[in-house]
Amino acid sequence: MPAPVFSRRHGMRAAAATALALPLVTQAQDAAADAPSGDDPRLTAMTFNLRYASDSEPNSWAQRRPAMRELLRRARPQLLGTQEGLYGQLRDIAHDLGPRYTWLGTGRAGGSRDEFMAVFYDIDRLEPLEYDHFWLSDTPYVIGSNTWGGAVVRMVTWVRFLDRATDGQFYALNTHLDHRSQHARERAAALITERLHGLDKALPRIVTGDFNVAAHGNPVYDAMLDGGVLVDTWDTAERRGKQYATFHGYGPLVPDGDRIDWILTSPGVRTRHAVIDTYSLDGQFPSDHLPVRVVLEL
Repeated sequence: MPAPVFSRRHGMRAAAATALALPLVTQAQDAAADAPSGDDPRLTAMTFNLRYASDSEPNSWAQRRPAMRELLRRARPQLLGTQEGLYGQLRDIAHDLGPRYTWLGTGRAGGSRDEFMAVFYDIDRLEPLEYDHFWLSDTPYVIGSNTWGGAVVRMVTWVRFLDRATDGQFYALNTHLDHRSQHARERAAALITERLHGLDKALPRIVTGDFNVAAHGNPVYDAMLDGGVLVDTWDTAERRGKQYATFHGYGPLVPDGDRIDWILTSPGVRTRHAVIDTYSLDGQFPSDHLPVRVVLEL
């Protein structure tokens, strides 16, 4: 069954497909070994700008897909916020992950058109109870709206999940801010923060995204963390891997470079481990971004 597309908030169908189990690769094995399994109450979350599927060489989707498949199968994220995925590409990823996973999302132009802020999740662990989308504009419930001068349409997909391992609930929000307009990014951060304030304050929240600005180096970062509503898991992690710039553009990796892809949580969430995954397969990176992965206790 193909993966679902959701134009608004209701009606979910699971994507099922058969997948072959592949052996773990030694690179970043420490992070995979720390991944929760079974009844472990810890949750593995990841944010990953997939780089939209293209037939153009080099780094076409056909070239990148095997590396993407292997990275995700090793990492085993139970919650995965993605950016830039196109509908066919997301269906490929759902197939490669296998029947244990499905996803929620809509194209930023509505339906299956344009890029998605898709949220993948482990159906054995998580059950969506409620979800919706809003657009980063003055008219957030007008599909495809863009009123702040951004280069392209931007949006948020959010889900309220039941965590079967703990019987608790939490919110997951996934986004991708504009790559050119600082004004649009700052307005987007303000709107997202406003919406976070409107959620049930008793429930933890996890925010994943490509924010297109460096952590600790831009007012957007300050706005997202303003008032203690959110904290940066990279900073609060009890253990973390080596830092790299999370955008590499298929070039050499940059140690201690800018983190523009973040996982933020409410302050009560404990981050046990954080890693920027540098996996490549025979020199081929899955994307022009590196994914960020964390192990959380909600």
